[in-house]
Amino acid sequence: MTPSSTGTGEVPAPSEHPQTLRKGFNLRSATALAFADVSPIVALYAIFTLGLLAAGPAFWWAFPIVLGGQLLVACVFGELASRWPYEGSVYQWARHVRGPGSGWFAAWAYMWGLTIALSTLSYGAAGFLLQAIGVDAPGKAATMGTALAILVAGSLANIVGRRTLKILVVASLICEVLASVGLGTVLLLFYREQSFGVLFEGAGAGGGGAWLAGPMLAAAAFVGWSFVGFESAGSIAEEVEDPERAVPKALIFSLLAVGIVVMYSAAGLILAIPDMSRAMSGGVADPVSDTLVFHFGSSIGRPLLVMFVIGFLASFLAVQAAVSRVIWASARDRALPGSGVLGRLTGAERLPVFAILLTAVGAAVFVLLSGSTLYSVLVNFTTVGFYVAFGLPVWGAALLHLRGGWRPGPFNLGRFSAPVTYVAALWLAAQTINICWPRETGDAWYIEWSMVLTLSVVGLAGAALYLGWARHRIGPAYGESAAAKETV
Repeated sequence: MTPSSTGTGEVPAPSEHPQTLRKGFNLRSATALAFADVSPIVALYAIFTLGLLAAGPAFWWAFPIVLGGQLLVACVFGELASRWPYEGSVYQWARHVRGPGSGWFAAWAYMWGLTIALSTLSYGAAGFLLQAIGVDAPGKAATMGTALAILVAGSLANIVGRRTLKILVVASLICEVLASVGLGTVLLLFYREQSFGVLFEGAGAGGGGAWLAGPMLAAAAFVGWSFVGFESAGSIAEEVEDPERAVPKALIFSLLAVGIVVMYSAAGLILAIPDMSRAMSGGVADPVSDTLVFHFGSSIGRPLLVMFVIGFLASFLAVQAAVSRVIWASARDRALPGSGVLGRLTGAERLPVFAILLTAVGAAVFVLLSGSTLYSVLVNFTTVGFYVAFGLPVWGAALLHLRGGWRPGPFNLGRFSAPVTYVAALWLAAQTINICWPRETGDAWYIEWSMVLTLSVVGLAGAALYLGWARHRIGPAYGESAAAKETV
């Protein structure tokens, strides 16, 4: 018996299953959704200052390094999605290659990481929105209230249907092009203050081997946040036309497009910084806004802030769509408490409304915690939650290759499949350790150790729930049939 056959009884083939979502995406819209999920605006502006202070302007090289590693992961995900084109991405892939336990923990890490991400996206959008309407120094209560309003509005948009989601994603793409590619081009052509050689300088952050082992690794950990979210194309696999071929392409195309845009925009911003020594000394609270105001004046502020709001909102919608599908897919297999409700499809478009509402409630709790130290600790779990959820299916696929049990789907890497999977598995292991590593930041010890602490607490809580409840109730994997029980 193979891992994918764990469980009792059989379920109908996917086309016959009573809980099957309707098709609503094609290759183009699935790619756009994944692009919006990663979001160049969020990917760059959320970590630019952190990367610059950690490793100097040469932190730019962390982008191609992390992008290269993540492209290997995307290729492995493409093979997995082609083999098992079912709703739920990391949950489905990990479960089919290693069994229900691996799938369950991939879903557990993913649900926690992305629900926290929803709260940070709504909170970030609230700050930009308040500034855009003229509230220059919003209080905590105003920001929190606006974030909750955004959370409610975004959740309602996801509940309304796929058309609303796709319209907002298109709006996001337009804003991404204007705010990222357009702005980067203008800065590079007309407002460059630094030579291209500055991209090879630590600017006081260190040099040589010590710089590579310290500041650059820290920058790579921060940039780890920039290139996650492309797996959302796999989270909606059953809603995509011809998913065996379209989803793998959407995974890879969206990540590659975001990577190119982010690297281009980051180079434009770094080279346009008017006073690098002041920016590196901490004399500038936000080097991005300081650089833009220096070159364009405060008049650029409001239109740019509106674009940022749209970018954050589109990312919110895409992230919520992805995590709600993972929750729904897990509930369909009876892997979660309340599966009877969470696994239900409702409305004219047959959407997982209750799963969407659960993510909204969870994110609202984290927004309400936004003024506490606990919130900062939990936010740090977002990135490592992604990487653990990514790692479980990729590590499982590597073991399957080692044992000679891999069977390719319509999309496959041929003779490169095994080596790419092995390198991707090593990359995810190394990057997860790098992200979790407790670096000295001057913060309280529990902030420096927050990645390890939250991973341990969430992991232990997940183990208790799985061993005490889930493993005794989880049903057979979706898509499993008599033929599938013979081989993986």
